[in-house]
Amino acid sequence: MTVPFRPTADLVDSIGPDVRSCDTQFRQLGGRAEFAGPISTVRCFQDNALLKSVLSEPGDGGILVIDGAGSLHTALVGDVIAELARSNGWAGLIINGAVRDSAALRA
Repeated sequence: MTVPFRPTADLVDSIGPDVRSCDTQFRQLGGRAEFAGPISTVRCFQDNALLKSVLSEPGDGGILVIDGAGSLHTALVGDVIAELARSNGWAGLIINGAVRDSAALRA
């Protein structure tokens, strides 16, 4: 699925006063700086068992947004889970929580 690029400011202008934004500043850790696709969400606090189950299913080019409540206590994703996502066709992960194996993810 190819989605044309639109700058964030243009999206905000087109949505208007109902726009919602995220205060968290995300960092790119994987091999791709940009990705697009249908979004699915999962909430998992300091336990990635549900995450492993979801990523074991075909991703069909989708994006999984993972709400770990920003906890840094337990990593939700590392190189093994990232590879599980990639091999099952997920286009990308957005994680509000801890990530490990960042050097391997950047490789």
